[in-house]
Amino acid sequence: MSDSFVRRFLFEGLDIRGAVVHLGEAWRQMQDGRDYQPTVAQLLGETAAVTALIAGQLKQPGRLTLQLRGGGPIQLLVMDCNEQLQMRGMARSNPVVLPAPVPELLGASQGGRLLMSLDLPTAHQPYQSFVPMVGDSIAAFFEHYLEQSEQQPSRLFASASPHAAACLFLQKMPEADARDADGWHRISQLAATVKTGELLELDAEALLTRLFHEDMAEHGLRLYDVQPVCYHCPEDWDKIRDMIRSLGRQDAETILAEHGEIVIRDDICNRQYRFSPDDVAALFANSTGQALH
Repeated sequence: MSDSFVRRFLFEGLDIRGAVVHLGEAWRQMQDGRDYQPTVAQLLGETAAVTALIAGQLKQPGRLTLQLRGGGPIQLLVMDCNEQLQMRGMARSNPVVLPAPVPELLGASQGGRLLMSLDLPTAHQPYQSFVPMVGDSIAAFFEHYLEQSEQQPSRLFASASPHAAACLFLQKMPEADARDADGWHRISQLAATVKTGELLELDAEALLTRLFHEDMAEHGLRLYDVQPVCYHCPEDWDKIRDMIRSLGRQDAETILAEHGEIVIRDDICNRQYRFSPDDVAALFANSTGQALH
């Protein structure tokens, strides 16, 4: 079984639902060649786990993009994931980022905000939502966002290391109080005892048993099928060729005259595309129709 997954669950007798997200290989591949500082990597990993959680709810083809952007030492955390849970992401930060409170690192008080963009093939333009960063951690930011967007009390716990990123999500459903007046409070308190090592190392079933074994026995827990998650950042030469064609031959040749080649950087996939003068000449020789300007 993949070590990168989303696994949803439901306390059937309590009307409380949730999910466990664990990113292993997918998270390690996302860090390859990046040399992120530990503080930056941790916040990016937590954002990756939460992105997989939210994207796992997509019921139709689409692409979810989450950005945390502000004026702190970490200027940008961005994650991109489709309904098949193929994801990619990156961080942009100062050369040196020292440990500090998360809101300070992300510049939450300097116009920092969380952007969610959902691009559906059936929609004319992406749905976008901007919200302030409320709370003292990545988990708190998204817990606030999910409570606001879904209008249900929620709890979210997230962590990341160089080897794994994970989160635990709980949500109180409309019938919860009628089923057990103390159920939501009790389950939330038990979840808050989760240790970082447990969150990062245990599989979903073992983690839930460790936290909720008495309620699982008394109220029943339904575990849904695993949704595999993977890192997905394939080369897209056709897109880059179209980008150069859109410059037009004259502008492309001007860049070649100045730099000797055209280099296009794909930051989110950590990749460069290089075109020599011969490559560019062949590109326009094979181009059909008039170049776009």
